[in-house]
Amino acid sequence: MGTSVFYFVATLSIISALMVVFAKNPIHSVLYLILTFFTFTIHYVLLNAQFLAVVNFIVYMGAIMVLFLFVLMLLNLNKENEPNKSVLLRIIGVIAGGCLVVTLIGSLKSAVINTPLELKDQNLGLVENLGKELFGQFMLPFELSSLLLLSAMVGAILLTKKEEKTNG
Repeated sequence: MGTSVFYFVATLSIISALMVVFAKNPIHSVLYLILTFFTFTIHYVLLNAQFLAVVNFIVYMGAIMVLFLFVLMLLNLNKENEPNKSVLLRIIGVIAGGCLVVTLIGSLKSAVINTPLELKDQNLGLVENLGKELFGQFMLPFELSSLLLLSAMVGAILLTKKEEKTNG
């Protein structure tokens, strides 16, 4: 049962990722990207990484993709206001696409396809174990990174704040 679900979701993931690239309408491309991220969430659940699944679902599907969709709808892209591409730009695009195809062929040539990954430790991706690691052995680096992010935020606010002029 598990391997058939894995292969079905993997096939759906590949098809939806290809549709992201080959869709003519950018809105459809974003919707296919949301479907691709959803299949990634299913893969995380199959790998027993519930925390990654929830974060992927909330952050990528819920926030970033809705933002992409909103921006694309705001831009109002259509054929009339799309600029014509120069011949040089098209040649550069074909060369870049060819390099990508050569890279993909080279990587697939050396890839070994085995059965899906099975975890030896079934509790590996649980939030409880992540919390034990973060607040145990890695407590100091975790807290130092939060202080670093806080100081960067304060610095960004201070850099953007306008100075008030005093008359006197």
